[in-house]
Amino acid sequence: MTRRIDYEKLDLMDALDLAILIEAEALQRYELFEEQLGHTGPGDAASIFHTMAKHEGEHARVLFERRKELFGDAPARFQRDDIFDVEAPDAGSPYWNMSPYKALQVGLSAEKKAFVFYDQAHLHVKDPAVRALFVELRDEETEHVRLVTRAIADLPPGADQDLEDLDE
Repeated sequence: MTRRIDYEKLDLMDALDLAILIEAEALQRYELFEEQLGHTGPGDAASIFHTMAKHEGEHARVLFERRKELFGDAPARFQRDDIFDVEAPDAGSPYWNMSPYKALQVGLSAEKKAFVFYDQAHLHVKDPAVRALFVELRDEETEHVRLVTRAIADLPPGADQDLEDLDE
């Protein structure tokens, strides 16, 4: 059950824990999509989800290292159930013959959701270190949106077409 997060009372450790959970949830969702779709060739939707998973995993790793450096092995006060789909793409969004364009659109939507979360959360935070972290993460999500948007623009003609139905 998701609990309401009181941003005004967050300390830096809690903020790092939330950010790690958000990135880990997105990583797991992208890995699930990759597995569900299976690879059909280079640049397919599963490959795009694989790349997105790598980015989320790296982001979570960096945040985790920062948390470990600052707070050691102190137990987290937030768990996965305390967040829900902050950045993770919609669970029902992929389908077996999804085009690379549509896969990137799923990723773009997820990155925009994360931007909105951090952009809104930082407005309610009193702790200056937490506010600075959320602004930093918001700005990173802005860069992620740019990267995905650029990837969409660089797609070859026809990348917006779903794979042909093999039964036709």
